[in-house]
Amino acid sequence: MSRHGDFDAVRKDIAAQLQKPGYDDGSAGPVFVRLAWHSSGTYDAESDTGGSNGAGMRYEAEGGDPANAGLQHGRAFLEPIKEKHPWITYSDLWTLAGVVAIKELGGPDIPWQGGRTDLVDDSKVPPRGRLPDGALGADHLRFIFNRMGFNDQEIVALAGGHNLGRCHGDRSGFEGPWVTNPTRFSNSFFKLLLQLDWKPRKLATGMTQFVYEDPDAEEDEEPLMMLPTDMALKTDPGFLPWVQRYAEDKELFFDHFAKVFAKLVELGIKRDAQGNVINTDNQLGGYVSAPKKSNVPTGPTKGQPRARL
Repeated sequence: MSRHGDFDAVRKDIAAQLQKPGYDDGSAGPVFVRLAWHSSGTYDAESDTGGSNGAGMRYEAEGGDPANAGLQHGRAFLEPIKEKHPWITYSDLWTLAGVVAIKELGGPDIPWQGGRTDLVDDSKVPPRGRLPDGALGADHLRFIFNRMGFNDQEIVALAGGHNLGRCHGDRSGFEGPWVTNPTRFSNSFFKLLLQLDWKPRKLATGMTQFVYEDPDAEEDEEPLMMLPTDMALKTDPGFLPWVQRYAEDKELFFDHFAKVFAKLVELGIKRDAQGNVINTDNQLGGYVSAPKKSNVPTGPTKGQPRARL
């Protein structure tokens, strides 16, 4: 066991958990990024509720949200780290896992500070419905992300998280990867969004996504896909200029993504002049680490169409 507050030791152990030959494309990195994003993206600036503090996904009220289907795998992959470092809170572990995964998969360094506490019950868990729906368009994206305090540029930068991972038909209703190498962080998502000829396709799940059929692809090669929310980035006049800039300038995208992801995982966090978190749970004060949960994935296996931004 590491000493309390030794986040460098935790970082090393997260990095060691990334390779998963039998899971998705062989890496837990994308699901760690999604876990960090979904645990933070419930924040509402007006009511100052939700966000990464508390790790509310440990409770059915949040973890059972169809938008979080599949994230039980990411949480379970991190349980050996929680067992080795029992002092760390789940809210710190989940957000740090996303930050480490992005860097290990070729992305930028993202500023991160610890200190989040874990809720002791579900009375402060935010209501469901605060995460984006991948079947909708630009107005919906602004409604969801403006609520958190993000502008158009930040919305597009965050969407660059689609350089990692894939959709699953039995979870979101959508199916397939966005890019050819879904375990390598890059700006390919923006390039492909602009360059390829995307055609709508209705899936057996009833959802409609956009696909690119490569005429030179092998017979068993999986086609790339985009969500309706992704296509909105290309067609909306406020979003499009940033898509174009990020497609042309990888370094600019990396710089902007690092800043906006750091902002995402800090939503709702209050710190004093020394950087200490002054948020508390609903009963106790200080750094409260919840007891370790099961190493076996538990949570919803099926969900509703939700964008993975």
